Amino acid sequence: MLHRLTALAWASLVSIVLLMSPSASAATLGALPGAASLFAGNAPELGVQEGQLSPCPDSPNCVASQNADADHAIAPLSYSSDRDTARETLLKVLTVVPRTRVVEQTNDYIRFESSSRLLGFVDDGEFYFPAEDNIIQMRSASRVGESDLSVNRRRMEQIRLALQDLGV
Repeated sequence: MLHRLTALAWASLVSIVLLMSPSASAATLGALPGAASLFAGNAPELGVQEGQLSPCPDSPNCVASQNADADHAIAPLSYSSDRDTARETLLKVLTVVPRTRVVEQTNDYIRFESSSRLLGFVDDGEFYFPAEDNIIQMRSASRVGESDLSVNRRRMEQIRLALQDLGV
């Protein structure tokens, strides 16, 4: 009789597969039933409320340029061009960030999702363009788990460097 695997049993199975077969790929794991949905988590309610992005949870897998303590804080992005140019350039940069897709955009807000290559963990990122400043507030957090090994911080800093390289 087949039983459904619990999340813990599933994670153990994936670990065993990876240990037994170092050449296991995302395609191999993706063929296992429920692999993508197990690690993707559910999309949180995000957005701008009263000019602020949501604060980070207590877990270390989040960075934010607003409402953040020292462990979660990241500087906002600054730009010297006009807001529309900065926004369009940021959208172009996001098209080359691996496994990333824009899921929502308005004149002053961009939301994206990035997934990990191997197990499909999903991180949610946001950019907010306040009208009165030449800055872009940002936030990026993992949907599930405790640690992200600083992936969210590195991704946002790489986006910062790309915008700087493009002269925005």
